[in-house]
Amino acid sequence: MNQQLIFSYDSGDEMVVNMGPHHPSTHGVLRFVIRTDGEIMREVNPDVGYLHRSIEKIAEKIAYESLMPYTDRVDYVSAMTANHLWAMAVEKLAGVEVPERAEYLRVIADEFNRLISHLICVGVMAMDIGAITPFPYALREREAVNDLIEELCGSRLTYNYCKIGGVSHDLPTGWIDRCHEFLNHFELILPEFDRLITYNEIFIDRCANIATITADEAIAYGLVGPNLRASGVNYDLRRDMAYSVYDQLDFDVAVGTGAMGSTGDCWDRFWVRLEEMKQSARLVRQCLSRIPDGPIYNKPKRIRPTGEAWARCETSRGDMLCYVVGAGQASPERVHFRTGSFNAMQIVKPKSPGLMVADLVALIASLDVIAPEIDR
Repeated sequence: MNQQLIFSYDSGDEMVVNMGPHHPSTHGVLRFVIRTDGEIMREVNPDVGYLHRSIEKIAEKIAYESLMPYTDRVDYVSAMTANHLWAMAVEKLAGVEVPERAEYLRVIADEFNRLISHLICVGVMAMDIGAITPFPYALREREAVNDLIEELCGSRLTYNYCKIGGVSHDLPTGWIDRCHEFLNHFELILPEFDRLITYNEIFIDRCANIATITADEAIAYGLVGPNLRASGVNYDLRRDMAYSVYDQLDFDVAVGTGAMGSTGDCWDRFWVRLEEMKQSARLVRQCLSRIPDGPIYNKPKRIRPTGEAWARCETSRGDMLCYVVGAGQASPERVHFRTGSFNAMQIVKPKSPGLMVADLVALIASLDVIAPEIDR
């Protein structure tokens, strides 16, 4: 991007520097153009588009069922929820019923994937601001969840687990016992994360009162998920627009309170994700105890729907929407994904002036943006 198009002024007392597009703290191929006097930032402009792959346009050229592997790439850190979203949108458009057992399997997979995603977020955020030790701890727990997911669907990152009408695989023998064994361990580990990171004095100093986003600002800029709830907005799609079998499950919604600073600061965004992991473990336990017997897949006779439909899913990064239009063909006529990371990029520019360059790293990490979800 031309620098003159980004800034309309020229000052000899300030300099323009690039963070990215290849920078370890940008969480993907992102570029931030920073105007600074050396340490205090005056303006930050996100420059996106480096990872655009035309997924939505490709969708118009292939069959509804064939798009499922592509949805893994919308958010590769939380691919299961993107699978689920695409399945729900097409099922709604085509009038496909999903067996109850498959719904429970989807929720189990979604919540395990939320653990995978949030463990990466909290580990990387700590590492970005200088705490190296917590990251291997987070990776260790993530690998244990990856092992369980791999047993379930055969993959560790991009799953292709959901199918239009259900899921591809049933529970492996002994898998429920292995899940309980992991959860027994994991629920004891989470307080260790609090002692190691959350309430560490240095971590609090780096995150509390930094880049505070008020509730009104979060709503105005379209923030979703943990970023919205950290600002004190008590809203979660799983509870407030319940889909799948979430209306049959009991869980609490973590909301930021400003416990270490101001409500909606970087620390609150970190804390909310840790609390959500506790609730995900709780949800998985309930699903494992309540999952009914029965089929896992209701094969549609023919998927050539007409009309339009949309679905929303509470992914690890919040409310993701899929809009699909069918014209009676094997391929959709139009597909669009609205993602949380794209919306979150809007808040970077107004929140950056006055922060130190090092604080931009904390802000980006606390928003938990994923480059593929921004560009698609």
